[in-house]
Amino acid sequence: MHGLKKVVGAVLVAAALAPAMALAQAPVKIGMVMFLSGPAAAPFGVPAKNAADLLVKSLNAGQVPEPYGTRGYGGAPLETVIVDEAGSTTTQVTEFRNLVQRDKVDLVIGYISSGNCLAVAPVAEELKTLTDFFDCGTPRIFEDASHKYLFRTSPTATMDSVGAAMYVHQLRPHLKSIAGINQNYAWGQDSWGDFVAAMKQIVPNVEIKTSQMPRLFAGQYNAEISTLLAAHADVIHSSFFDGDLEALLLQGAPRGLFKHSLGVLTAGEPAIYKLAAQIPDGTVIGARGPFGPYAPDSVLNHWFTKSFEAQYHVPPNYAAYQMAQAILGVKAAWEKAQADNGGRRPTQEQVGTALTHLTFVGPGGVVRMAIGAGHQAIMDTAYGQTKVVNGKMTIVNVRTYAADQVNPPDGMKAADWIRNGFKK
Repeated sequence: MHGLKKVVGAVLVAAALAPAMALAQAPVKIGMVMFLSGPAAAPFGVPAKNAADLLVKSLNAGQVPEPYGTRGYGGAPLETVIVDEAGSTTTQVTEFRNLVQRDKVDLVIGYISSGNCLAVAPVAEELKTLTDFFDCGTPRIFEDASHKYLFRTSPTATMDSVGAAMYVHQLRPHLKSIAGINQNYAWGQDSWGDFVAAMKQIVPNVEIKTSQMPRLFAGQYNAEISTLLAAHADVIHSSFFDGDLEALLLQGAPRGLFKHSLGVLTAGEPAIYKLAAQIPDGTVIGARGPFGPYAPDSVLNHWFTKSFEAQYHVPPNYAAYQMAQAILGVKAAWEKAQADNGGRRPTQEQVGTALTHLTFVGPGGVVRMAIGAGHQAIMDTAYGQTKVVNGKMTIVNVRTYAADQVNPPDGMKAADWIRNGFKK
Protein backbone atom coordinates (compact mmCIF):
# COMPACT_ATOMS: atom_id res chain seq x y z
CA MET A 1 0.00 0.00 0.00
CA HIS A 2 2.83 2.34 0.92
CA GLY A 3 4.49 1.62 -2.45
CA LEU A 4 1.25 2.29 -4.25
CA LYS A 5 0.99 5.69 -2.55
CA LYS A 6 4.51 6.53 -3.70
CA VAL A 7 3.66 5.61 -7.29
CA VAL A 8 0.41 7.56 -7.22
CA GLY A 9 2.24 10.50 -5.68
CA ALA A 10 4.91 10.39 -8.39
CA VAL A 11 2.24 10.31 -11.11
CA LEU A 12 0.44 13.26 -9.55
CA VAL A 13 3.67 15.24 -9.30
CA ALA A 14 4.52 14.44 -12.92
CA ALA A 15 1.03 15.45 -13.99
CA ALA A 16 1.37 18.71 -12.11
CA LEU A 17 4.75 19.43 -13.69
CA ALA A 18 3.69 18.48 -17.21
CA PRO A 19 1.96 21.79 -18.06
CA ALA A 20 4.95 23.78 -16.82
CA MET A 21 7.36 21.61 -18.78
CA ALA A 22 5.22 21.90 -21.90
CA LEU A 23 5.01 25.65 -21.44
CA ALA A 24 8.78 25.95 -21.07
CA GLN A 25 9.23 24.08 -24.33
CA ALA A 26 6.43 25.77 -26.26
CA PRO A 27 7.82 26.94 -29.61
CA VAL A 28 8.84 30.54 -30.12
CA LYS A 29 6.86 31.62 -33.16
CA ILE A 30 8.64 34.23 -35.29
CA GLY A 31 7.09 36.19 -38.14
CA MET A 32 9.72 36.62 -40.87
CA VAL A 33 9.24 39.28 -43.56
CA MET A 34 11.44 39.80 -46.63
CA PHE A 35 11.04 40.21 -50.39
CA LEU A 36 10.30 36.83 -51.97
CA SER A 37 9.03 38.20 -55.29
CA GLY A 38 9.78 41.24 -57.40
CA PRO A 39 13.14 42.85 -58.24
CA ALA A 40 14.39 42.87 -54.64
CA ALA A 41 13.90 39.15 -54.08
CA ALA A 42 16.82 37.43 -55.82
CA PRO A 43 19.70 39.63 -54.65
CA PHE A 44 18.37 40.41 -51.20
CA GLY A 45 15.15 38.78 -50.00
CA VAL A 46 16.03 35.21 -50.92
CA PRO A 47 19.51 35.32 -49.32
CA ALA A 48 17.86 36.70 -46.16
CA LYS A 49 15.31 33.88 -46.14
CA ASN A 50 18.04 31.32 -46.76
CA ALA A 51 19.94 32.66 -43.76
CA ALA A 52 16.78 32.52 -41.65
CA ASP A 53 16.13 28.91 -42.66
CA LEU A 54 19.74 27.96 -41.91
CA LEU A 55 19.83 29.68 -38.52
CA VAL A 56 16.47 28.34 -37.36
CA LYS A 57 17.34 24.78 -38.36
CA SER A 58 20.82 24.98 -36.83
CA LEU A 59 19.65 26.61 -33.60
CA ASN A 60 16.93 24.01 -33.15
CA ALA A 61 19.58 21.31 -33.55
CA GLY A 62 22.04 23.05 -31.23
CA GLN A 63 24.63 23.29 -34.00
CA VAL A 64 25.58 26.99 -33.84
CA PRO A 65 28.95 27.80 -32.24
CA GLU A 66 29.22 29.51 -28.88
CA PRO A 67 27.96 31.73 -27.45
CA TYR A 68 24.84 30.40 -29.19
CA GLY A 69 25.16 26.69 -28.41
CA THR A 70 21.82 26.28 -26.61
CA ARG A 71 18.92 24.94 -28.65
CA GLY A 72 16.39 27.39 -30.05
CA TYR A 73 15.75 30.32 -27.75
CA GLY A 74 16.51 29.22 -24.20
CA GLY A 75 15.73 25.60 -25.08
CA ALA A 76 12.41 26.38 -26.80
CA PRO A 77 12.30 25.40 -30.49
CA LEU A 78 11.81 28.07 -33.13
CA GLU A 79 8.99 28.13 -35.67
CA THR A 80 8.62 30.67 -38.47
CA VAL A 81 5.77 32.22 -40.42
CA ILE A 82 7.13 33.66 -43.67
CA VAL A 83 5.61 36.72 -45.36
CA ASP A 84 6.53 38.22 -48.74
CA GLU A 85 7.39 41.91 -48.38
CA ALA A 86 6.35 42.68 -51.95
CA GLY A 87 3.44 45.07 -52.35
CA SER A 88 2.43 48.46 -50.98
CA THR A 89 3.10 49.78 -47.48
CA THR A 90 -0.62 49.36 -46.82
CA THR A 91 -0.30 45.67 -47.69
CA GLN A 92 2.63 45.28 -45.32
CA VAL A 93 0.77 46.93 -42.45
CA THR A 94 -2.12 44.51 -43.04
CA GLU A 95 0.26 41.55 -43.17
CA PHE A 96 1.90 42.67 -39.93
CA ARG A 97 -1.47 42.79 -38.22
CA ASN A 98 -2.20 39.30 -39.58
CA LEU A 99 1.03 37.96 -38.15
CA VAL A 100 0.17 39.27 -34.71
CA GLN A 101 -3.60 38.86 -34.53
CA ARG A 102 -4.21 35.82 -36.73
CA ASP A 103 -0.95 33.85 -36.62
CA LYS A 104 -0.21 34.74 -32.99
CA VAL A 105 3.53 35.16 -33.49
CA ASP A 106 5.69 35.90 -30.46
CA LEU A 107 7.81 38.42 -32.34
CA VAL A 108 8.58 39.70 -35.84
CA ILE A 109 11.95 39.91 -37.60
CA GLY A 110 11.95 41.50 -41.00
CA TYR A 111 11.72 44.32 -43.52
CA ILE A 112 14.10 45.51 -46.17
CA SER A 113 12.33 48.57 -47.53
CA SER A 114 12.74 51.77 -45.53
CA GLY A 115 9.24 52.78 -46.60
CA ASN A 116 7.78 49.58 -45.15
CA CYS A 117 9.70 50.06 -41.91
CA LEU A 118 8.39 53.61 -41.51
CA ALA A 119 4.84 52.33 -42.06
CA VAL A 120 5.11 49.29 -39.76
CA ALA A 121 6.91 51.01 -36.87
CA PRO A 122 3.86 52.65 -35.24
CA VAL A 123 1.78 49.50 -35.72
CA ALA A 124 4.37 47.42 -33.83
CA GLU A 125 3.97 49.83 -30.94
CA GLU A 126 0.18 49.84 -31.20
CA LEU A 127 0.05 46.03 -31.07
CA LYS A 128 2.81 45.85 -28.44
CA THR A 129 4.75 43.29 -30.48
CA LEU A 130 8.49 42.83 -30.17
CA THR A 131 9.80 43.67 -33.65
CA ASP A 132 13.36 43.67 -34.98
CA PHE A 133 14.07 45.39 -38.29
CA PHE A 134 16.97 43.45 -39.75
CA ASP A 135 17.68 46.01 -42.48
CA CYS A 136 15.82 49.16 -43.78
CA GLY A 137 18.64 51.65 -43.41
CA THR A 138 16.86 54.98 -42.90
CA PRO A 139 17.93 56.61 -39.61
CA ARG A 140 14.49 58.22 -39.27
CA ILE A 141 13.03 55.20 -37.43
CA PHE A 142 14.57 56.13 -34.07
CA GLU A 143 15.34 59.78 -34.79
CA ASP A 144 11.74 60.82 -35.35
CA ALA A 145 10.07 58.76 -32.62
CA SER A 146 10.80 56.73 -29.50
CA HIS A 147 9.80 53.08 -29.33
CA LYS A 148 9.36 50.42 -26.68
CA TYR A 149 8.77 47.28 -28.74
CA LEU A 150 10.77 48.15 -31.86
CA PHE A 151 14.49 47.51 -32.45
CA ARG A 152 16.94 47.39 -35.33
CA THR A 153 19.99 45.14 -35.00
CA SER A 154 21.74 46.49 -38.10
CA PRO A 155 23.32 49.93 -38.55
CA THR A 156 21.69 52.74 -40.51
CA ALA A 157 22.53 54.29 -43.86
CA THR A 158 24.41 57.06 -42.05
CA MET A 159 27.32 54.73 -41.43
CA ASP A 160 27.38 53.72 -45.10
CA SER A 161 27.49 57.30 -46.34
CA VAL A 162 29.95 58.69 -43.82
CA GLY A 163 32.31 55.75 -44.26
CA ALA A 164 32.10 56.12 -48.04
CA ALA A 165 32.95 59.83 -47.85
CA MET A 166 35.97 59.16 -45.64
CA TYR A 167 37.15 56.37 -47.92
CA VAL A 168 36.89 58.23 -51.23
CA HIS A 169 38.70 61.22 -49.78
CA GLN A 170 41.54 58.95 -48.72
CA LEU A 171 41.63 57.52 -52.24
CA ARG A 172 41.23 60.87 -54.01
CA PRO A 173 42.46 63.59 -51.62
CA HIS A 174 42.28 66.21 -54.40
CA LEU A 175 38.76 65.41 -55.62
CA LYS A 176 36.69 68.45 -56.56
CA SER A 177 33.28 67.17 -57.64
CA ILE A 178 30.70 64.50 -56.94
CA ALA A 179 27.49 63.25 -58.54
CA GLY A 180 24.86 60.76 -57.48
CA ILE A 181 22.14 58.39 -58.62
CA ASN A 182 19.85 57.20 -55.84
CA GLN A 183 16.30 55.94 -55.46
CA ASN A 184 13.68 58.61 -54.82
CA TYR A 185 12.40 57.44 -51.42
CA ALA A 186 13.59 57.44 -47.82
CA TRP A 187 16.61 55.16 -48.26
CA GLY A 188 17.99 56.87 -51.37
CA GLN A 189 17.28 60.39 -50.15
CA ASP A 190 18.91 59.78 -46.76
CA SER A 191 21.93 58.03 -48.29
CA TRP A 192 22.63 60.81 -50.78
CA GLY A 193 21.91 63.57 -48.26
CA ASP A 194 24.32 62.10 -45.71
CA PHE A 195 27.01 61.51 -48.34
CA VAL A 196 26.81 65.09 -49.62
CA ALA A 197 26.84 66.52 -46.10
CA ALA A 198 29.82 64.35 -45.11
CA MET A 199 31.74 65.28 -48.26
CA LYS A 200 31.13 68.98 -47.56
CA GLN A 201 32.63 68.55 -44.11
CA ILE A 202 35.68 66.78 -45.50
CA VAL A 203 36.03 68.82 -48.73
CA PRO A 204 34.24 72.13 -48.04
CA ASN A 205 34.38 73.38 -51.63
CA VAL A 206 33.25 70.15 -53.27
CA GLU A 207 30.99 70.74 -56.29
CA ILE A 208 27.74 68.79 -56.67
CA LYS A 209 27.57 68.14 -60.40
CA THR A 210 24.19 66.37 -60.53
CA SER A 211 21.84 64.35 -58.38
CA GLN A 212 19.67 61.84 -60.21
CA MET A 213 16.68 60.51 -58.26
CA PRO A 214 14.68 58.00 -60.34
CA ARG A 215 11.70 56.24 -58.82
CA LEU A 216 12.22 53.00 -56.92
CA PHE A 217 12.65 49.97 -59.22
CA ALA A 218 12.36 52.11 -62.36
CA GLY A 219 14.50 49.56 -64.20
CA GLN A 220 15.62 51.83 -67.04
CA TYR A 221 18.36 54.40 -66.40
CA ASN A 222 19.73 55.40 -69.79
CA ALA A 223 18.72 59.05 -69.39
CA GLU A 224 20.28 59.25 -65.93
CA ILE A 225 23.45 57.51 -67.14
CA SER A 226 23.76 60.05 -69.96
CA THR A 227 23.52 62.89 -67.46
CA LEU A 228 26.12 61.32 -65.20
CA LEU A 229 28.53 60.73 -68.07
CA ALA A 230 28.14 64.35 -69.21
CA ALA A 231 28.79 65.65 -65.69
CA HIS A 232 32.39 64.34 -65.58
CA ALA A 233 32.33 64.21 -61.77
CA ASP A 234 35.33 62.85 -59.91
CA VAL A 235 33.03 60.55 -57.91
CA ILE A 236 29.63 58.99 -58.64
CA HIS A 237 27.77 57.83 -55.55
CA SER A 238 24.92 55.32 -55.60
CA SER A 239 23.03 53.59 -52.82
CA PHE A 240 21.11 51.49 -55.38
CA PHE A 241 20.49 47.94 -54.21
CA ASP A 242 18.92 44.76 -55.48
CA GLY A 243 17.34 44.91 -58.94
CA ASP A 244 18.03 48.61 -59.39
CA LEU A 245 21.74 48.09 -58.80
CA GLU A 246 21.88 45.20 -61.24
CA ALA A 247 20.05 47.25 -63.88
CA LEU A 248 22.39 50.22 -63.37
CA LEU A 249 25.48 48.05 -63.78
CA LEU A 250 24.15 46.16 -66.81
CA GLN A 251 23.09 49.36 -68.56
CA GLY A 252 26.03 51.47 -67.43
CA ALA A 253 28.94 49.12 -68.11
CA PRO A 254 28.66 49.18 -71.95
CA ARG A 255 28.67 52.98 -71.81
CA GLY A 256 31.72 53.26 -69.59
CA LEU A 257 30.04 54.36 -66.37
CA PHE A 258 32.57 54.32 -63.52
CA LYS A 259 35.53 54.15 -65.93
CA HIS A 260 36.27 57.87 -65.80
CA SER A 261 34.58 58.64 -62.50
CA LEU A 262 35.26 56.76 -59.28
CA GLY A 263 32.15 54.65 -58.68
CA VAL A 264 30.98 54.30 -55.08
CA LEU A 265 28.33 51.62 -54.52
CA THR A 266 27.52 51.81 -50.83
CA ALA A 267 25.27 48.73 -51.01
CA GLY A 268 27.11 47.03 -53.86
CA GLU A 269 28.40 43.86 -52.22
CA PRO A 270 25.53 41.55 -53.34
CA ALA A 271 26.45 42.22 -56.98
CA ILE A 272 30.18 41.56 -56.88
CA TYR A 273 30.00 37.86 -57.74
CA LYS A 274 27.04 37.72 -60.08
CA LEU A 275 28.00 40.82 -62.08
CA ALA A 276 31.78 40.79 -61.72
CA ALA A 277 32.28 41.29 -65.48
CA GLN A 278 30.20 44.49 -65.43
CA ILE A 279 31.98 46.14 -62.48
CA PRO A 280 35.15 48.01 -63.52
CA ASP A 281 38.28 47.42 -61.43
CA GLY A 282 38.63 50.09 -58.78
CA THR A 283 34.91 50.49 -58.06
CA VAL A 284 34.37 51.21 -54.35
CA ILE A 285 32.12 48.61 -52.74
CA GLY A 286 30.20 48.77 -49.48
CA ALA A 287 28.51 45.87 -47.68
CA ARG A 288 26.30 47.82 -45.23
CA GLY A 289 28.78 46.91 -42.50
CA PRO A 290 31.54 44.37 -41.81
CA PHE A 291 29.85 41.68 -43.85
CA GLY A 292 30.76 39.46 -46.81
CA PRO A 293 34.38 40.14 -47.82
CA TYR A 294 34.77 42.44 -44.80
CA ALA A 295 33.58 39.96 -42.16
CA PRO A 296 36.00 39.06 -39.34
CA ASP A 297 38.17 35.98 -39.03
CA SER A 298 36.11 34.26 -36.33
CA VAL A 299 34.73 30.83 -35.49
CA LEU A 300 31.17 32.10 -35.83
CA ASN A 301 31.80 33.69 -39.23
CA HIS A 302 33.61 30.62 -40.51
CA TRP A 303 30.69 28.42 -39.44
CA PHE A 304 28.15 30.75 -41.04
CA THR A 305 29.91 31.14 -44.39
CA LYS A 306 30.80 27.45 -44.65
CA SER A 307 27.29 26.30 -43.72
CA PHE A 308 25.61 28.82 -46.02
CA GLU A 309 27.78 27.91 -49.03
CA ALA A 310 27.33 24.19 -48.39
CA GLN A 311 23.55 24.62 -48.33
CA TYR A 312 23.04 27.19 -51.10
CA HIS A 313 26.23 27.00 -53.21
CA VAL A 314 26.85 30.77 -53.07
CA PRO A 315 28.56 32.95 -50.44
CA PRO A 316 26.26 34.77 -47.99
CA ASN A 317 25.85 38.43 -48.90
CA TYR A 318 25.18 41.26 -46.49
CA ALA A 319 21.44 40.56 -46.47
CA ALA A 320 22.14 37.06 -45.19
CA TYR A 321 24.52 38.43 -42.56
CA GLN A 322 21.96 40.96 -41.36
CA MET A 323 19.26 38.32 -41.00
CA ALA A 324 21.59 35.97 -39.11
CA GLN A 325 22.63 38.86 -36.88
CA ALA A 326 19.00 39.73 -36.11
CA ILE A 327 18.09 36.16 -35.14
CA LEU A 328 21.16 35.81 -32.93
CA GLY A 329 20.69 39.22 -31.34
CA VAL A 330 17.15 38.35 -30.29
CA LYS A 331 18.39 34.97 -29.04
CA ALA A 332 20.99 36.70 -26.85
CA ALA A 333 18.33 39.03 -25.45
CA TRP A 334 15.78 36.24 -24.99
CA GLU A 335 18.19 34.09 -23.01
CA LYS A 336 19.38 37.02 -20.90
CA ALA A 337 15.75 37.85 -20.11
CA GLN A 338 15.01 34.19 -19.35
CA ALA A 339 17.94 33.99 -16.95
CA ASP A 340 16.81 37.20 -15.24
CA ASN A 341 13.31 35.66 -15.01
CA GLY A 342 14.49 32.68 -13.01
CA GLY A 343 14.66 30.40 -16.05
CA ARG A 344 11.01 30.97 -16.94
CA ARG A 345 9.87 31.96 -20.42
CA PRO A 346 10.29 35.74 -20.69
CA THR A 347 7.64 38.20 -21.78
CA GLN A 348 8.06 40.43 -24.82
CA GLU A 349 8.67 43.34 -22.50
CA GLN A 350 11.40 41.45 -20.67
CA VAL A 351 13.11 40.50 -23.94
CA GLY A 352 12.90 44.12 -25.07
CA THR A 353 14.48 45.29 -21.83
CA ALA A 354 17.31 42.78 -22.31
CA LEU A 355 17.87 43.84 -25.91
CA THR A 356 18.04 47.53 -24.99
CA HIS A 357 21.71 48.64 -24.86
CA LEU A 358 22.80 45.00 -25.37
CA THR A 359 26.21 44.18 -26.83
CA PHE A 360 26.35 40.87 -28.69
CA VAL A 361 28.35 39.20 -31.43
CA GLY A 362 27.23 38.12 -34.88
CA PRO A 363 29.01 36.65 -37.91
CA GLY A 364 29.98 40.23 -38.81
CA GLY A 365 31.50 40.93 -35.41
CA VAL A 366 30.51 43.02 -32.40
CA VAL A 367 27.08 44.69 -32.43
CA ARG A 368 26.25 47.41 -29.91
CA MET A 369 22.70 48.58 -29.36
CA ALA A 370 24.15 51.98 -28.58
CA ILE A 371 21.89 54.66 -30.08
CA GLY A 372 18.16 55.24 -30.45
CA ALA A 373 17.95 54.99 -26.65
CA GLY A 374 19.49 51.53 -26.90
CA HIS A 375 17.19 50.26 -29.66
CA GLN A 376 19.45 50.94 -32.67
CA ALA A 377 22.67 49.05 -33.48
CA ILE A 378 26.03 50.46 -34.46
CA MET A 379 28.99 48.53 -35.86
CA ASP A 380 32.35 49.08 -37.49
CA THR A 381 32.27 49.35 -41.25
CA ALA A 382 34.70 48.83 -44.10
CA TYR A 383 35.21 49.78 -47.73
CA GLY A 384 37.44 48.43 -50.48
CA GLN A 385 37.85 48.38 -54.25
CA THR A 386 37.05 45.67 -56.74
CA LYS A 387 39.76 43.87 -58.68
CA VAL A 388 39.31 40.82 -60.88
CA VAL A 389 42.25 38.43 -60.47
CA ASN A 390 42.40 35.33 -62.70
CA GLY A 391 38.72 35.75 -63.46
CA LYS A 392 37.73 35.96 -59.79
CA MET A 393 36.37 39.05 -58.09
CA THR A 394 38.46 40.22 -55.13
CA ILE A 395 38.39 43.26 -52.86
CA VAL A 396 41.59 45.24 -52.32
CA ASN A 397 42.64 48.43 -50.50
CA VAL A 398 40.35 47.59 -47.58
CA ARG A 399 39.99 50.15 -44.83
CA THR A 400 37.97 49.73 -41.65
CA TYR A 401 36.27 52.51 -39.70
CA ALA A 402 35.36 52.15 -36.03
CA ALA A 403 31.68 52.27 -35.10
CA ASP A 404 32.04 55.50 -33.11
CA GLN A 405 33.80 57.12 -36.06
CA VAL A 406 30.93 56.63 -38.51
CA ASN A 407 27.82 56.76 -36.30
CA PRO A 408 26.34 59.66 -34.33
CA PRO A 409 26.21 59.55 -30.53
CA ASP A 410 23.00 58.56 -28.82
CA GLY A 411 20.41 61.32 -28.82
CA MET A 412 21.82 63.24 -31.78
CA LYS A 413 20.29 63.14 -35.25
CA ALA A 414 22.64 61.95 -37.99
CA ALA A 415 22.22 65.12 -40.06
CA ASP A 416 23.08 67.34 -37.08
CA TRP A 417 26.08 65.21 -36.17
CA ILE A 418 27.48 65.43 -39.70
CA ARG A 419 26.73 69.17 -39.92
CA ASN A 420 28.67 69.69 -36.67
CA GLY A 421 31.75 68.07 -38.15
CA PHE A 422 31.27 64.57 -36.64
CA LYS A 423 31.77 65.94 -33.12
CA LYS A 424 30.68 63.73 -30.23
